Parts: sequence; C-alpha cells; structure tokens
Amino acid sequence: MKTEASPRSGNRRAVPARVEPAFFALLLGMLLAQLDTNIVVAALPGIGDDLDAGPAIAGVTAAYLLAVTVTTPIAGKLGDILGRRAVFVGSVLVFAAGSLACALARSMPLLVAARAVQGMGGAGLIVTAVSTLGVLFDKTELIRRQVWLTAVTAIAALAGPPVGGYLSAWVGWPAIFLVNLPVCVLALVIGYCGLPGRSGTTSLRGFDLAGAVLMLVATSGIVVLGSFEAIAGSVVPSAALLALSVLATIAFVGRERRAADPLVPPAIFASRGLSRSIIVTGIGGAALFGTFTFVPLAVNAGTGYDVSTVSTLLVALTAGQLVITATFSVVARKFPRIVPWGRLGLMLGVVGLGLLSILPLGSTWPSPLVLGIALVGLALSGAALGLLMQAYTLLGITTAPPEHFGSAMATLTLARQLGGSIGAAAFGWLLIMMSGSSDATVAILAVAAVLLAIGLVVAPRRRDESEAEST
Repeated sequence: MKTEASPRSGNRRAVPARVEPAFFALLLGMLLAQLDTNIVVAALPGIGDDLDAGPAIAGVTAAYLLAVTVTTPIAGKLGDILGRRAVFVGSVLVFAAGSLACALARSMPLLVAARAVQGMGGAGLIVTAVSTLGVLFDKTELIRRQVWLTAVTAIAALAGPPVGGYLSAWVGWPAIFLVNLPVCVLALVIGYCGLPGRSGTTSLRGFDLAGAVLMLVATSGIVVLGSFEAIAGSVVPSAALLALSVLATIAFVGRERRAADPLVPPAIFASRGLSRSIIVTGIGGAALFGTFTFVPLAVNAGTGYDVSTVSTLLVALTAGQLVITATFSVVARKFPRIVPWGRLGLMLGVVGLGLLSILPLGSTWPSPLVLGIALVGLALSGAALGLLMQAYTLLGITTAPPEHFGSAMATLTLARQLGGSIGAAAFGWLLIMMSGSSDATVAILAVAAVLLAIGLVVAPRRRDESEAEST
C-alpha cells in the first residue's frame, strides 16, 4: 500500500511511473470542482425560469460557495488524519451524490440543499489535490507541472459558460449536473488505485468539533454578506452578521489555541513564509476576486460598449491569466525562487487594477486609448490573479510543516475564499454608500489596487523561502 511522504523542496527527483495516474486523478478532481461553478453560472437563467426562483436563484451559487468555504479546513484536517486517498474518494462520492441530487431537484429548496452537498465534495477535491501535489512532487517538479494545472483552469474558464448555456438550452438544466457523473466514476477508480494511503498514527478521536462549529458560524456570515446584495445593503442585518462573524472568529482563535488537536493548528503560523503567504493570499482574494463584479462596470463606463461587447473584452482577463501561468511553468524552471514571482504578481495587479480604476474617467478620451487601457488593465489583472495563485500556493507547499500539511493548504485556500467574500461585501457597501455612481467604481478599483500594494509590504521575503529550504 502506498503511503504519504513528506514534501521536499530540493533538487528535482525522479518521479515514479505509478505517480502519473494519481496526478491525472487529481487533475480530474480539480476539473470537476472548477468546471461545475462556471457551467452552473451560465445555466442560472434557465434554472430560475424553470423553478420560478426569482431572487432566490442567488442561493444556488451561495449554497455551493458557503459549503466549499466551511468544508475546506475540515477536508484539509481529515487529509492529515485519514490520508489523501480516503478524503479524495469520499469527496468524489459526495460530489457525485450532490450532482445527482441537483439533477433530480424540482424545487428551489431541494436544489439549494443539493448544491450545498456538492460544495462539500468540491472543497475536498480542491484541498486534497493541492495538498497531495505537495506530497507527490518537489518544488522543481511542481513548477514543471504548472502547465497542466493551467490547462485545467483554462478548460474550466473557457468551456464552462458555453457548455452550461448549450446544455441548459438544448437538453435541459439537469444535464449540467449529470455530465459530472461519468467523470466522477473515472476519477474514483484512478484515484483509489493511484493516490497515497494513510500514514501516521492520528485518529478521529478528539477531532476538533467545537472548532468546526465556530468556523461554520464565522465563515457563514462572511459568505452570506458577499453573496446577497439585499442583505449586504441593509444596515441592521449586515451589522448583525458582521458582529456574529467577528465574535465567532475570536472564539475560534481561542479554541484553536487550547484544543489538543486543533482544526487549524497554530503551529502552521510558526513558519514566516507560510503565514505571510496566507495573509497575502487573503489580500489578493479580496482585491481580485472581490472586484470581479465591478470590473465590467468600469469597462462599460469608460468605453460605452454594450453588454455583449464588454463580455467579449473580458476574455482578456482569462488570456492574461493563461499567458502568465504558461510563462511561469517554463521560465520558473530556470528561475525557481518563488518570492520574486509572487511580488511580480502583486505589482501586475497594482498596475492592472489602477488602469481599470481610471476607465470610468475616460469617457471623453479617444476611443483607441480607452480600449487600449481596458485591454491592458484586464490582461494585467488576469495575470496577477494567475501568478498569485500559483506562486503563493507553491510557497505554501514548500514552507508548510509536514505533519500539518493538509491543514496548512486548507488554510491557504480558505484565506483566498474568505478574502473574496469579504472584498465583495465591503466593495458592495462602498457602491451603495456612493449611490452606485461611476465614482464608486473608480474608488472600489483604486482601493483594490492599494490593497495589493499593501500586499507587497507583508509578502514573504527571500529569507523566508531560503530558511524553509534549509530546514
């Protein structure tokens, strides 16, 4: 039986042939989780019409996001206890069950509940993939394989919306969930045979259930604020949710310091490289994921183009992400220090969001100039997103303590998710306070650029990476 080994960050080592099926299974799992989100978003209009959902349709996306956010740290901890193979297999089964339940749902409450189940499986697939990659490969090999991870992201981003729209229009929206099932079967078979099994002597006895409940309360409030504009725009409910989340977070931190086997071990923050990576990942999530809703508004205000043309221009975001990640997977083999790459991503984001923030001010400027600013700003913002995700995930892998590897990767992923929810809620409030004017879009994107500039100050240093590799 294959067992897990500690991740290493030294020179490239030979990769056993049996690892390739495991890598393929992880790619399938990541594809399932990422593709599903994009497919469902494109099919939401059809779902809303068929189920007469009205405003409740937002729950389809919010339920998935909430389940992913809450389950992420739990899945990471279970991976440390039970092994990556067990958690991967369980996540595939849960994701498949959720997909089937979604396809069979004939009411909004049932669909929302099924999406929550699907989100629980999706969280396990993502966290297990990230943590297992660090177990299977050293840093050099991980850099080399970034091109495959980029391909999965590209397929999900480019194929998801048209596939979702086509299936919803011509076959019916249940088909967008049924297509997951054959892929789940393939991932299940390959993953069970190829992924490493359990190692260590820890057990589920003493699992930090109280910490999990506090995490549920803290993250639920944040995700709801970032997902429902009606709640975020109402003073009393938003203030109550924010206060609840803050109090639960304080209680959670206290609990983790006292727990014998904490859900998020404080020991992972002893590594300066990892703790700084977690912080800057959260900042990047707030600045980049949190502004997705407002970027089209800025492009529309500056160019005056209609919705379809603006949507076409947004392809530059994906193009920037794909180009930089493909470049990284090749060039970083010769320049493997990750810290400079992460800082480059932050600087690209500062410039990209800065350019987008001035677009609403350029409605009277020459059209070619405005179009050029829009395309460059979009491409640089997409490049920043792709590079930050890769660089700080890799840095986290090389600096995380082996005994808490799954928890560390889950915390890194959670920081990105919560950052996006906090950013969406905070920027939504700012838009409401400024009465939805174009000046509000300028302010939102400018603040996001400043956040990334702050990220440059708190980002990992070269010595953090060097110290990790010397231990």
